[in-house]
Amino acid sequence: MPPMHILVASCLIAAPLASGAQVTIKNDGQWRALFTAGASVSSGNSDSTTVNLSGEAVKARSFDKLSLNGRALYVNNDGAESENRVAAGVHYQRDITTRVFGFGQFDALRDEPANLSSRASVGGGLGYHVIRRDDLTFDVSGGLGYSRERYVEPEIVDGQSRSRYNNLELILSEESTHKFTDTTSFKQKLTVLPNLRNNSQYRAVFDAGLSVAMTQRLSLTATVSHRYDSDPGPGLKKGDTLFITGVSFRID
Repeated sequence: MPPMHILVASCLIAAPLASGAQVTIKNDGQWRALFTAGASVSSGNSDSTTVNLSGEAVKARSFDKLSLNGRALYVNNDGAESENRVAAGVHYQRDITTRVFGFGQFDALRDEPANLSSRASVGGGLGYHVIRRDDLTFDVSGGLGYSRERYVEPEIVDGQSRSRYNNLELILSEESTHKFTDTTSFKQKLTVLPNLRNNSQYRAVFDAGLSVAMTQRLSLTATVSHRYDSDPGPGLKKGDTLFITGVSFRID
């Protein structure tokens, strides 16, 4: 698995060559949503089915923004389920000044291949709008979070066998949106979460996607998602990377 900084740089460089879509954001207090679906089926020497579904809804005003998101991935190889991941989140952001904002968030994840029966995370903090234009935004933020994990099978954590683990963590994030043309847009977000109970451990999450509009409501999409855990447990890899193409439907 390549180091995190190499992966992030590669995704950013490759972005113009790819094609996830973005929810339309208007500061009018109205809900807008985007739903994306991707699937593949193969048969012959190997029978395989992959289904990916995701959705995002945003309600924005000139001084705040509420976002809801969800994602589900299912993979079946030769009649055996090999992937089952479900994630959902809520994020609220409110401007304190024209540049400084506060945020609160909640995220939930079930990832059986990573031995996670569930992970629930809450957090909050402050951020800064470095760039805030119609065609380009760039924000940085930091805060504190709390995560509670339950494992499918007990893991060795801090030298002990545990079926669950709770910890405080820092939240360090940067994210940007780019509108290249009227039909092509790109977004990316990197979050690093150092473990405050054990400063040698940390998690990192990187998501990036590019959208190319076909019609006013339909877009071709491609997303890259990378999850990194410095101490995932015995027999598990530290990083998981997922690349998905699909079609998005916009509700404005």
